[in-house]
Amino acid sequence: MSYVDRLRARERERGRPIRVGLVGAGQMGTGFVVQAGRIPGMVVAAVADVVPERGLAALGAAGGTDGVTGEDPSELAAAIEAGRPVVTTSAATLAALPVDVLVDATGVPEVGAQVAFAGLLAGKDVATLNVECDVTVGLVLANLARRTGRVYTVCRGDEPAECKALVDHVRDIGFEVVCAGKGKNNPLDPAATPATVADEAAAKGMNPHMLASFVDGSKTMIEMAALANGAGLAVPSRGMTGPHCTVEALAETFRPAVDGGVLPSTGVVDYCTGPVAPGVFVIGRSENPVVVEEMAYLGMGKGPYYAFYRPYHLASVEAPLSVAEAVLDRTPSLAPLAWNAEVLAVAKRDLRAGERVDGIGGETVYGITESAEYARAGDHVPLGLAPGARVLRDVPEGTALTRADVALDETTTIAALRRLQDRLLSVPEVSGAWT
Repeated sequence: MSYVDRLRARERERGRPIRVGLVGAGQMGTGFVVQAGRIPGMVVAAVADVVPERGLAALGAAGGTDGVTGEDPSELAAAIEAGRPVVTTSAATLAALPVDVLVDATGVPEVGAQVAFAGLLAGKDVATLNVECDVTVGLVLANLARRTGRVYTVCRGDEPAECKALVDHVRDIGFEVVCAGKGKNNPLDPAATPATVADEAAAKGMNPHMLASFVDGSKTMIEMAALANGAGLAVPSRGMTGPHCTVEALAETFRPAVDGGVLPSTGVVDYCTGPVAPGVFVIGRSENPVVVEEMAYLGMGKGPYYAFYRPYHLASVEAPLSVAEAVLDRTPSLAPLAWNAEVLAVAKRDLRAGERVDGIGGETVYGITESAEYARAGDHVPLGLAPGARVLRDVPEGTALTRADVALDETTTIAALRRLQDRLLSVPEVSGAWT
């Protein structure tokens, strides 16, 4: 039975649809509100945004015209029970409202941590488009969810979750996963800043910070780290290999170097530039002669390496599927099962003592994927903890920051959750129970 059929059945049984509380009514959040409004059995009942007009506009784009604004939880709850959507400026308020799932569409790691932690403690499921938060504290959030009977999930529609579905498919049909990854749709320029991409951002109607995070590689590094942690895969090398590639050449390129490819090992995540974007791919291997013969007959190549390719990801259009999956199946689309990968904060330019780090897609740092073991041994700073950090000593451009280089803001929710996660991972008997 399809999710739509099951959502309709649930609404008939419960007398109301799934209620979603959304944080962040920007481009992704608005897309989510509109798409959720087109799915029977699901409704965005509450929106939190620092600019309430954006929340009202998102509801309006979905066909709603009677949104209630306010800050009093009891008044907002009464409106929701009466079938009227609400808008508030406080993300914290959503956890107190009669909604089933909280969805974070802010992309701000600290906001993501606050929303997920408060939501789980309040008995809500949490679906996030904030992969920046997930690669910083996703393991502790996922395990908190499991221990409280809730679901924490990265949303469908973005590359990590869609690639994880492809990984599951390849494993389910008996192939070894050699590599899983995505196409990057613009050349890598680690020095990109909001100022250098401003014209392109304006032409595309994008936030320049968001575009800078795409061009400087941070977003790709974040997405592939989330995939590694959620699919039990490794990072092949710092920053991965990132060759230029076509769809036709995937199986030839992403194979071990000893067999003529670019990979130093198997069971890894990677990415490529070129026309593979906006798709995701998995390279599977089978050396069974019967399977090899059948795959050749089916036009999948001579083997033993085969490319499984999905040519698109649909961002906020597909994201509501994770809400349905969480509520109906009680399973995440993607959540960390292990902590294999980190995204390190790297100086985008020479940093001077006394400066403040601005964060993802900004002027001061970009992200690069590395193994969690290496990051831990070197006391490196995760990109998601870098915003607001004070530079303690001059740091040359291209340096992966360590905790000796910067003073982090330890008062934030995300820093507190990260301390807990690090502690749990450092104690073998506890780590084994949580992963």
